[in-house]
Amino acid sequence: MAASRVVVPPPDADTLTDMTGLKDRLQADLTTAMRARDELRSATLRMVLTAVKTEEVSGKSARELDDAEVVTVLTREAKKRREAAEAFADGGRPERAERERAEEEVIASYLPAQLSDDEVRELVAAAVAETGAAGPQAMGQVMKAVTPRTAGRAEGGRVAAEVRRQLSG
Repeated sequence: MAASRVVVPPPDADTLTDMTGLKDRLQADLTTAMRARDELRSATLRMVLTAVKTEEVSGKSARELDDAEVVTVLTREAKKRREAAEAFADGGRPERAERERAEEEVIASYLPAQLSDDEVRELVAAAVAETGAAGPQAMGQVMKAVTPRTAGRAEGGRVAAEVRRQLSG
């Protein structure tokens, strides 16, 4: 008796993007970069995927990161590159600083669009109004309210500076 073979058509591109998460996209882009012999992109994506895997196995038990957690790892890695670029530039190593900036650009292409200063100002003002916070001692309360809204889209230091400014002025 011959076994029947079921042929399943491949998903179209739209379905594929809906099914795949950010981590899968990073892995697919790594493969593409390796085939294209794009050394910078492939090295950066390898480094980022290693950071994601490290985060997945840290803690008491291994787990799969969701897209929001992957964005958090990407944000942290981008910040490391930015700080390293500054350190290399200050240390008189412009070629290494340029490499770090290029890596940061690769990572930034996977992050959500960053909020403008006006958008951060509006989100902080809304959080201050919601919490009824007044004075610098309420900074933690406002940060707790605004952080989920800005996660991955604005650096924490930028948000904290705006919260401090609005609560003191």
